[in-house]
Amino acid sequence: MNLHQNEIIAFNHELLAWFQQNGRDLPWRRTKNPYYIWVSEVMLQQTQVDTVKPYYDRFITDFATPEALADAPEQSVLKMWEGLGYYSRARNLQQGVREVVEKYDGKLPDDKKKLLELHGIGPYTAGALLSIAFGQPEPAIDGNVMRVMSRVFMIDADIAKAKSKKQFEEVVGKLIAEANPSAFNQALMDLGAMICRPKRPDCPNCPVRRQCKAYSARVQEKYPVKSRPKKATVRCYAIVLVQDQLGRYLIEQRTDSGLLAGFWQFPMVECETNSDLLPAAFRKLASVERLDFHYIHRFSHLVWDLTLYRVDQAIDLPAGVARKWVAVDEFERYPFPVPHLKVIDWLKNLRMNT
Repeated sequence: MNLHQNEIIAFNHELLAWFQQNGRDLPWRRTKNPYYIWVSEVMLQQTQVDTVKPYYDRFITDFATPEALADAPEQSVLKMWEGLGYYSRARNLQQGVREVVEKYDGKLPDDKKKLLELHGIGPYTAGALLSIAFGQPEPAIDGNVMRVMSRVFMIDADIAKAKSKKQFEEVVGKLIAEANPSAFNQALMDLGAMICRPKRPDCPNCPVRRQCKAYSARVQEKYPVKSRPKKATVRCYAIVLVQDQLGRYLIEQRTDSGLLAGFWQFPMVECETNSDLLPAAFRKLASVERLDFHYIHRFSHLVWDLTLYRVDQAIDLPAGVARKWVAVDEFERYPFPVPHLKVIDWLKNLRMNT
């Protein structure tokens, strides 16, 4: 796409003037420490800013240096990340940090090729680090940025397709080359979050509305072009509460790879349907009680439809899984994914009310 110099100057001037007055005051913007900025960028992937803030503060307090994170047990890192979701981010971040400590003496390199060689760093994170931490004119292209650019320049490329990113990188590359890279990329992030929202964009208060071609044509809500994702698969599970004679609950650890790897959970039994019928695994048990709990948890590609049962110890569970008996007061020692944290909250409320 050809951009005239006067277009670039006008867009950058309006955007950066707005950002100077209206940019969000965020904790990771009060530092130039590349490690802290890296932590924040990983946490912000697929996660709202307000959700990230307390996690970020706790994380950089407990793991204040790359060396501290590199040396930490994975279970401690997962526990710190508990509830934030997309847990592979935590493992990838720790692995990448270990590589920085080993190869670069704990100092994040300011070279794009070297950054992209680190575990867990892709083009977006590399662009964000190079521009924000090191002041280099490198685009950082995510969904927010593609939405803004598609409206301003009426770009018809499907943002759901990986090949479209090249087109947006080209446009942003021309703009950022004529601006303060750190302020520019952060201004685009804020514009997408605060003004150029996915639905009901606040066009009257947009600083670049005079440059926005979609706004001029009154078609801003038709952009960006995005093909529909595949429908998420629904899986039904019965979460199993099993207690021993001491009142402790049986928990098990998920495998070291795949979804929610390394986390602890109550045993789960897959059901054909979340109906009133007992799951097949329970039908021969002497004691089975369906509890007043139902929770639906959505992953990006998968939906868990969960019910809760209390059963006796005779249940036949798969072999080869690490399991242990744990008292309710000891649950805090283990990292649990959100659906099982909901069960723990349910159990604690039950104890308080009985």
